[in-house]
Amino acid sequence: MSAKENAAVSLLLELLESRYALRVLWALKDGHPQTFRLLQDSIGNITPNTLNTRIKELRAAGLLGHGEKGYTVTTLGADLLKRLNDLQAFAGKWAVSQTKVSADTNK
Repeated sequence: MSAKENAAVSLLLELLESRYALRVLWALKDGHPQTFRLLQDSIGNITPNTLNTRIKELRAAGLLGHGEKGYTVTTLGADLLKRLNDLQAFAGKWAVSQTKVSADTNK
């Protein structure tokens, strides 16, 4: 990977590592627009201030947009979510492995 590619990955990870950033995107993965309040309810335990900050950052990054019916992911955001889809399958496998590790530890 080139230095330029590494820098791009670092910038993206820095954005996505912000608290709740991935949850905001994930809540919109079905493609249906959500109002601020619905998005806040979808994420749960996020303050309005934090949600507003994440929305501004994700909009500035071109991953989130706002239309008449609410917030949606942009084409770029949808591409990112498509690439993260494997995360759901991996998370299921990982959770099972953690249960096994925990059971083995408690023996």
